[in-house]
Amino acid sequence: MRVVVAGSSGLIGTALVAKLRHDGDEVLRLVRREPQAPDERRWDPPSGTLQEGTLDGVDAVVNLCGAGVADRRWTQARKQMLLDSRVEPTEVLAAAVAEAGVPVLLNGSAVGYYGTIPAGPADEDEPAGRGFLAELCVRWEAATAAASAAGARVVLARTAQVLSPSGGLLGPLRPLFSLGLGGKLGSGRQYLPWIHLDDEVDALVFLLREDISGPVNLVGPSPATNAEFTRAFGRARNRPALFRVPKVALQVALGEFAEEILRSQHVVPRVLQDHGFAFRHDTVDDALAALEQR
Repeated sequence: MRVVVAGSSGLIGTALVAKLRHDGDEVLRLVRREPQAPDERRWDPPSGTLQEGTLDGVDAVVNLCGAGVADRRWTQARKQMLLDSRVEPTEVLAAAVAEAGVPVLLNGSAVGYYGTIPAGPADEDEPAGRGFLAELCVRWEAATAAASAAGARVVLARTAQVLSPSGGLLGPLRPLFSLGLGGKLGSGRQYLPWIHLDDEVDALVFLLREDISGPVNLVGPSPATNAEFTRAFGRARNRPALFRVPKVALQVALGEFAEEILRSQHVVPRVLQDHGFAFRHDTVDDALAALEQR
């Protein structure tokens, strides 16, 4: 395949590009500066422009753009940036896909779409929830409308918290567990949707090649509560996980984002499983143990 990737320098994008190239696919990476390599093509979302010929002969566009949700404390300006960094690029790419007749748009999204799920398990038929992240995801997904209207197969990859050797959910947790300060967040009873980076990338490639459209949950097949995840990470690191971070402390440290990480999201990957996708890591214990062995 000939695939154009936006957001190729991020955690998931970097791994996806490597996987596609390993499989023999041709990858072009969108950049917002002057291209410095043969596989780079310039684009400018604010002006709605792509370098001429970028989508010629392209089989699929993958859009993984978006500022980090947990990178900074949420202010109104930061929330607007989180929204703009997703919706604007998606609108530009969807319009370009429609104009060029590209057959597939694989667009990023997140399980934040569902808000709090008081009971589960919930699959892709679950309606949108409430809260800032849910509203962000709704607008993010709606920005693909031009591509859908033009007949492209549009996939909305609702990704969970990604477990990886560096970065992702485990980035800020590793130092705490190394010092023996790891612990559950709040009550620990809330479900924490997770996926190993290997399975995230495999699933994205699977979705590029299979005739699947619409929302797809990219989550591990065995849901875990925050307390279960914490115990599993402690076992993987051979460190105790005895502490509990109370809700009020999270609110002081993280502000509004604390409410989001304390939401319970018992989400399952029904579409992937219905289409025969094989996960490499079936449980959170397996996923975390595999990362510690790297």
